[in-house]
Amino acid sequence: MKFRCIDAHAAGEPLRLVLDGVPKIPGGTIPEKRRWAKENIDPIRKALILEPRGHADMYGAILTEPVTEDGDYGVLFLHNEGYSTMCGHGIIALTTILIEEGMFPGETIRFDTPIGRVTASAVVVGSRVTQVSFENVVSYAYATGLEVFVPHVGTVLYDIAFGGAFYAIVDAEPLRMSLVPEEYRRIIEAATAIKSTISEQQDIRHPDGEDLGLLYGVIFVGPAHDPSHHSRNVCVFANGEVDRSPTGTGVSARAALHYVRGELALSEEIVIESIVGSTFRVRATREEFAEEMPGIVPEVTGSAYIVGKSEFNVADDDPFREGFLLR
Repeated sequence: MKFRCIDAHAAGEPLRLVLDGVPKIPGGTIPEKRRWAKENIDPIRKALILEPRGHADMYGAILTEPVTEDGDYGVLFLHNEGYSTMCGHGIIALTTILIEEGMFPGETIRFDTPIGRVTASAVVVGSRVTQVSFENVVSYAYATGLEVFVPHVGTVLYDIAFGGAFYAIVDAEPLRMSLVPEEYRRIIEAATAIKSTISEQQDIRHPDGEDLGLLYGVIFVGPAHDPSHHSRNVCVFANGEVDRSPTGTGVSARAALHYVRGELALSEEIVIESIVGSTFRVRATREEFAEEMPGIVPEVTGSAYIVGKSEFNVADDDPFREGFLLR
């Protein structure tokens, strides 16, 4: 098998877009396509995301036909453990690739994601996409003021918020954790333990289906290193993946949480850093409800860069044709 790909990064987080080699994915909705991909072509995800063709923190995307009348593309997002419900850095990188490579003629792209419609708008200067803003799905605080004891970590205070995926949001300072690259391993270990403990105790539900209602990741929040920025955001998701970007769905969840607490006004923009110092901007464009929970429609802004193009071979007799994961 052969696969043609384009790689990009958004705020440091990789995105591998698979252009050729994937069969047509059936399904009347994106969640149906996502389930079909899990059951039928998961070896492709493993081959292109895991080593030796990828790495433990690689991230990917497959485009499909849209499932709405006015949609431009459907999209599935891939990581080391499976398939995301949404991905903000992926939307920014995809939009950049599609426009800069001449694959899409306009500057506004409507994506059908597993969790709903996400609309991205690009600023184009010459042949370069200098920034992308996307209007995310309705984001909301799911549960607040929670506490759990986590072995080897201690008592953890946290909130659960949704920004396209569910996150446990934890203040890093009480845990005496610094959100810097040097603390990378400790961050992974703490997040993995916290996620496991919360998942065992919390029943998280999404109104559109049980396969959307899982705790996707843990976000540690700390002070920004640049005093002009709001804060620093480090997200650990899937099987110990550390997002190099501030996490588009993560900052959406945080904006919803700040809005509910009265800490963020409509149209007020904040800048959030990542573990490597890159930034996304986020603002609450308007208030909307998710079921009976008050929420917001966030807009997230960032930039992406194309870093390479490649063709991967997967031989039938390759013992690592489905990759492997070292963590």
